[in-house]
Amino acid sequence: MSMGCSDRPGLMPLADGLAHLLERLVPLSGAGSVALADSVGRITAASIRAEAPVPAWDNSAMDGYALRRADLLADKPLPIQGRSLAGQPYTEPLKPGYCVRVMTGAVLPAGCDAVVMQEEAEVSDRGVTFEKVPEQGNNIRRAGEDCRAGDRLLPEGHCIRPQDVALLASVGCAEVSVRPRLKVGLLATGDELRQPDETLGVGDLYDSNRPALHALLARLGVQVNDYGVVADDPDALRQVLQQADTECDLVITSGGVSVGEADYTRQVLGELGDIEIWKLAIKPGKPLAFGRLSNSWFIGLPGNPVSSLVTFHLVATRAIRQLQGQPDKALPSLRATTTEAIRKTPGRMDFQRGVWRQTETGVEVRPTRAQQASHILGSLTEANCYIALEQDRGSVAAGETVTLWLFDALFSS
Repeated sequence: MSMGCSDRPGLMPLADGLAHLLERLVPLSGAGSVALADSVGRITAASIRAEAPVPAWDNSAMDGYALRRADLLADKPLPIQGRSLAGQPYTEPLKPGYCVRVMTGAVLPAGCDAVVMQEEAEVSDRGVTFEKVPEQGNNIRRAGEDCRAGDRLLPEGHCIRPQDVALLASVGCAEVSVRPRLKVGLLATGDELRQPDETLGVGDLYDSNRPALHALLARLGVQVNDYGVVADDPDALRQVLQQADTECDLVITSGGVSVGEADYTRQVLGELGDIEIWKLAIKPGKPLAFGRLSNSWFIGLPGNPVSSLVTFHLVATRAIRQLQGQPDKALPSLRATTTEAIRKTPGRMDFQRGVWRQTETGVEVRPTRAQQASHILGSLTEANCYIALEQDRGSVAAGETVTLWLFDALFSS
């Protein structure tokens, strides 16, 4: 067993742990094509460029009349030469002294330099009279205004969103080259864990970590292989981890990485592979393991529910994005003034759950009303940010300035 970084005295700072993790992880290789309709949530394997301009032709932004501005200077009605509809273009060039009736999205005839909306025009037997001379290019959507042929639409490593599908469809893209879907194995350990439909015995707990982690993984667009709850038995755990290692790219465990007598996850992970990180200098979530198995990477999360979710958010999420070939992305941050005192002991970076708001005088934050203990899930459900207190910092008085790490879409609705 190689303990690597965990042999070092003391705890590893979060920044050092993340730097090591991101340096070690290499994105999955390979690519495959999926239909555009099935591409949401997938990661682009290469940048995507437009093969044609959008719009493909100059077209009208309004229902109205296409004309030459110069023809209005004579202050005479303009007879209607023809009609252009979306999907039914008028193909003749505009003759001097005439106008063309156009609908929104209709191709504009050659020779026109403005469109006047129908509300600013009056039709009579003599033709169309206009209230004023429009500006050059008025109400015209130019060809290539959205994108030109050759423009990069999406970069490599981009997670495709519904609005991206619209953009790709607009250039006629029917299939997208994407990276392989990351396969993540998920399991929890603990003899005390029960499922929601089971009756609790004395000392039992409902398994809240695995359902929450499964939901977070689903939001990240990975394929989840759920191996359920494994008993506190080294042989059983070894068997499941060996199976997960052959079937997955990343294995995430919850529980069993602390130093209790029945915490076997760290022991078995060390037997099957190399543990490169163990114990980060953060609160909640000190016992966190990262390393390599024969076929896959693993991340061992703490068992306490808040610790498990926070370390997933801060560490595992960035590992997953790295393996998917996405750019690394830290949580957005803000500086804020605390409205209440915050208790803290120097030694670990503390991610207290907070509620921030914008006021007329700046950004304010307070700790959640729920306790900050690592088993109080209410501190996460109430919060919209972490109050990220530096490793060497002590308690904070009301009115002091702190740094916030804001919840991203993964933790928001």
